[in-house]
Amino acid sequence: MQGQMVEFRANGRMTPGYLNAHAGTGPGLIVVQEWWGLVDHIKHLSDRFAAEGFVTLAPDLYHGTQTKSPDEAGKLLMALNIAQAATDLAGAADYLLALPSVHPKEVGAIGFCMGGQLALFAAQEYPDKVAAAVDFYGIHPKVTIHPSKLRVPVLAHFGRNDQSVKEADARALAARCQAAGAPFQAHFYDAGHAFFNDSRPQVFDQPSADLAWQRTLDFLRAHLR
Repeated sequence: MQGQMVEFRANGRMTPGYLNAHAGTGPGLIVVQEWWGLVDHIKHLSDRFAAEGFVTLAPDLYHGTQTKSPDEAGKLLMALNIAQAATDLAGAADYLLALPSVHPKEVGAIGFCMGGQLALFAAQEYPDKVAAAVDFYGIHPKVTIHPSKLRVPVLAHFGRNDQSVKEADARALAARCQAAGAPFQAHFYDAGHAFFNDSRPQVFDQPSADLAWQRTLDFLRAHLR
């Protein structure tokens, strides 16, 4: 790992997170975990974005808990206190904005699976802190997206064969956001859920992941400047 664990203040409590500020100066990027927790895959993604010029922070929304069991991950997802998770994400944005290495003073949020929905939620709730969001196949039954409140640019990636986030539901979300005037662009890939996760070869799809990676970099560089 190239980064380090830090703690930042979030609504009166301290939250751990993985920081990579080795890129020198650049915009900030919050990297939001999947339902497994702050596992090595998310840290590696943070390092990967840092290598592209972003100062990255991956908050540990489970505060130390992680799992490899889908059943346990599902329980952790459902037990997550959404209000506290939202304040953790707001605190992460504040922490990044206060770093001298974050320049320009812009912060984006990117998340995967559960984290994709939370990245959207952070952009919805804190448009003064989060300037753009990227959602990779986001899902969380307790997180509601209100298209009329979503004002910052959003890029979303979905799999046409995703059994967790059905293509019809994803297209309906994109349509609702666009109808409400939200700057929401969505792309669909011939892949399933978690197609970007190269630590899980049973779901990883290289061509889709490569295309989504380039689109994501182009989007973030266009809106965080």
